[in-house]
Amino acid sequence: MARKLLLNHIDVPGINTFDVYRQMGGYRAVEKALKTMSPDDVVEEVKKSGLRGRGGAGFPTGMKWGFLAKPDGVPRYLVCNGDESEPGTFKDRFLMTKIPHALVEGMIVSSYALGANTSYIYIRGEMMPQIRIVEQAIAEAKAAGFLGKNILGTGYDLEIYVQPGGGAYICGEETALLESLEGKRGNPRIKPPFPAVAGLYGCPTVVNNVESIAATVPIINDGGEEYAKIGIERSTGTKLISASGNLVRPGVYEIELGLPVEEFIYSDEYCGGIANGKRLKAVVAGGSSVPILPTNLALKTANGNARLMTYESLADGGFVTGTAMGSGGFIAFDEDQCIVRNTLNFTRFYHHESCGQCSPCREGTGWMEKVLHKIEYGHGDIADIDLLWDIQRKIDGNTICPLGDASAWPVASAIRHFRDEFEWHILNPGESQVRNFGLAHYADPLTPVA
Repeated sequence: MARKLLLNHIDVPGINTFDVYRQMGGYRAVEKALKTMSPDDVVEEVKKSGLRGRGGAGFPTGMKWGFLAKPDGVPRYLVCNGDESEPGTFKDRFLMTKIPHALVEGMIVSSYALGANTSYIYIRGEMMPQIRIVEQAIAEAKAAGFLGKNILGTGYDLEIYVQPGGGAYICGEETALLESLEGKRGNPRIKPPFPAVAGLYGCPTVVNNVESIAATVPIINDGGEEYAKIGIERSTGTKLISASGNLVRPGVYEIELGLPVEEFIYSDEYCGGIANGKRLKAVVAGGSSVPILPTNLALKTANGNARLMTYESLADGGFVTGTAMGSGGFIAFDEDQCIVRNTLNFTRFYHHESCGQCSPCREGTGWMEKVLHKIEYGHGDIADIDLLWDIQRKIDGNTICPLGDASAWPVASAIRHFRDEFEWHILNPGESQVRNFGLAHYADPLTPVA
């Protein structure tokens, strides 16, 4: 059985309450950090752990903390990004629902490390149950003396506030989140300056994902070096994966990084295989914004090596034959799914969620949706495929924030790997309305690259 660091006690009755969480060893990391370690010691342990941001970018957390400016007399802030609006991703809301004190404890440890006396948890507005649960956990922690003035008699003060968001995907981008937190329209900022220098209210700020912050608890309890022993290469520790789509057992799983993708999909310990005895057609490994892969490239790299659930292995081959870990939103598509329709759904989402600040994204997402709609509903032309390719190419890398990239990558990868399905839709407009393209060659074994 794989080790579980975040979800180890997830099935313990009442684990969402302070008393039960405390009985199971909760808040030991706060006691250890505040009573026996300096803030720099905590940062150093996180650096040793090799923890990488679990929200999508995968940037080393300890290094990010090390960039925080520390001017005299200027407050610093920690902001937790609980917006979680990436399609296919639901691990953070699961964590906040089931074991909210893991997040609160991580917030205290992380805030202490950063010298923040006021911290915020920004949660997507539609997630009202999670907002109430986290607010209750904060109240319980404060009543027990783990928040407020002079925590545990150490002289450290901290207040944590929950801020509901407006329900905008763009506010998952850290600077748009900060704009929203300040009460403004959630438009991304031009960088530099980066939040570490001028973030919330113009002060030094660190923005971390829910899972990243919760992971600091086992790191402090067991030590960064112990945490780094889990996983392989620069993918250390455990990772929460949101598994959905045509799986026997969809849900949230905590895996040790380095697990083969094939084992994650087909083993009884995890997803249990493809539902209804169907065959696997394609995989989106890290949420809707990462490239989709056909079965053969999802299970093995272009060189024939087993594809692993790590940042490095998933990215093997770049975006030509690889993908990305992203936020861990793992979506499996069986042989009956239509790639054109799925790409249209993703693109419609990105068009709707574009903030409109950058013209390549504002206009390009709309055009991609229109062209995909034509193809899906039997009115496309072969030239539309090259038009789609051209549009996504002009969006990618030409916007202030990564939403433009996120809209372009699914389209580019769908055309790259499933072009024959797009062509079939166009050449068989009537038939494409009554049946799907099917599996074709997507699950055929790859010929290893010499």
